[in-house]
This record gives sequence, structure tokens and C-alpha cells, in this order.
Amino acid sequence: MTGRRSFASDNSAGVHPDVLEAIIDANVGHVPAYGDDPYTARAVAQFRRVFGEDIEVFFVYGGTGANVLAIRAVTESYHSVICAESAHINVDECGAPEKFTGCKLLTVPTADGKLTSEDVHPFMRGLGVEHHAQPRVVSITQATELGTVYRPEEVRALADTVHAYGMVLHMDGARIANAAVSLGCTLKAITADVGVDLLSFGGTKNGLLGGEALVFLRPEFATNFRYLRKQAMQLASKMRFIAVQFETLLQDDLWRRNAEHANQMARKLRDVMADVPQVRMTHPVEANAVFAVVPGDHIAALQAEYFFYVWDEQTSEVRWMTAYDTSEEDIHAFAAAARRILGA
Repeated sequence: MTGRRSFASDNSAGVHPDVLEAIIDANVGHVPAYGDDPYTARAVAQFRRVFGEDIEVFFVYGGTGANVLAIRAVTESYHSVICAESAHINVDECGAPEKFTGCKLLTVPTADGKLTSEDVHPFMRGLGVEHHAQPRVVSITQATELGTVYRPEEVRALADTVHAYGMVLHMDGARIANAAVSLGCTLKAITADVGVDLLSFGGTKNGLLGGEALVFLRPEFATNFRYLRKQAMQLASKMRFIAVQFETLLQDDLWRRNAEHANQMARKLRDVMADVPQVRMTHPVEANAVFAVVPGDHIAALQAEYFFYVWDEQTSEVRWMTAYDTSEEDIHAFAAAARRILGA
């Protein structure tokens, strides 16, 4: 591999220099392990400043761990979880939610990756019937796997339905920063203020070295969570090095600046590639993902120069992701390569 930036994933990006500097600064002396340190305390304080004082926050290693533990914290093995068919917990977590929670995933085909109240109602027919897994959690992704974004009023309407049935609303916020920037909202305005109960808060896709946070917006669900985190092997002994990254991300709105840049680059990429013959955009660009159909016989050649993933092999739909460090030069060079390879 070369140092050339790709359009495969925001996971492919390096670590933001401010985050690296914070990790280095934290690498001094000894502090108590397992989160009993001042770095973790300050990071938690930043989360409470952003989301409200009446929350609980726990740091874990990765997004799958955050999602699985969020579900496990509020379910029994006879419960079910409703999610979009395209959801990360359904497609890209190797069956971890089912294996570690025992819950059944109930999936909904969607054109835009978003769930609505109308999608939830049909699953309620088995409530109280012992022959059926009992719906307990609705899990949504913000921004979705298709790069679309839930508006606050959409989340509120869904939350009202979920709560009316006595269920819990979980948000996979691996790219929540990109969604908030797209909407011009605060992080709280699209989570706690509109009825989200549990939030997997992403950092790795927004400039961190590694680590995610599980935010209990309803703290009563966190009563025994520390034991679950330990059982799930997600308790970091040197937690200061995860926590200090989140402190850096939140304290001076670095999360916002990183996401603003990534989103802006996605829009530029959309505009440039839309002018390339034989390329057809397939979804609105609302965050930092661009989806397009490209002639299948040219994909491999283009990937060899700038790697990206094929989203749907049958239709030759591809996904191009931008990140906090994507540059305009990267975009124009990619477009030039596409024009050359596609013969445009």
C-alpha cells in the first residue's frame, strides 16, 4: 500500500494530529487503571456537557462492542431487535449481536436506510405471545449505511412509537458527527432531545486512533453495565488512552470541524464525479458517503489506483467515503483517473 488516500472508508484515515498529541501528553507517569484516572473523568465531563448531566458514559474498544453491549444491557435472550436490513448490526458484525445477546434481529428492507413508525407496527403482533421473540429494541443508524440522515422530527416520531410499545431506542452513532453537521444541529438535539435511549458514539471514523463510547441517555439502564463490559472483554486497563481521545474530540468541537470537512469533501466528490460520463449517483449525499453506479468492467482498474468498496456487485453500485483528511487534490486526481479509465 502507498501513502495515497483512498475512498474506501473513513476508517482508513489516519489519526488527527491533535488526538495523537493528546495521547502523547497522557503518556506521562502512572495513573490508576480501568478508568479511575483524571483523563477518563474529564472525558466523561465533556460528554455530560454535550449530552446533559443525567447520563452515564462507558468507553469500549470498538463499534461492534458498543452496539452489542448496548443491546445486551437492555435485553434478555428471548427479546428481538428491529433494524434496517442494511444496518451494520445485521450486515457487518459477523452475527455478534445474536451470538452475545441471544436476541433475534428482525430486519426491514428500506430504500434509504431509515426506519419509520410504520415499519415497527407489524412486529408488534406477537407481543405477549410466548411463541414469538418479544420486540424490545429498535436500533437505527445515524448517519445510515446509505449515507442518509434522520431529521430530528423523524427520530422523535420513531421514539414516540418505540416508547409507546414499552421498547428502547438505540442509535448506532458511528457517524453521528457527520449527521449532526449535515443537519446543523447539536449532538444532543438529535439524540437525548428526541427520545434516543442508548447511543453508540463513534470516534474512530472521525479522527480517533481507536475507541468508541456507549452513552446511556437513560441512566437507569446502566445500573449493572460495568459488569457486562468486563464480561465482554471491553474494559480497557489503560483507559486513559481511549478517554483522552474523546476529551480532545469534544472539548473544542474538533468533532464538528472534522465532520464538516468530511461532509464538504463528499459534496465536492459528488459534484465532480457526477460530471463523469457513465457514472450515475444513486443516493442523496447527506453526510460523507457517495454512492454511484460505475461500469462493472472498469471498477477493478479504478480500485487499483484509489481503493474503494463495491456496495452491490449485481448492479455495480460502489461507495466512496471521505474523511477529515480528504483533500480537494485527492478528489480531482480521483476524478481524472475515472475519466481516463472510463474513457471519458
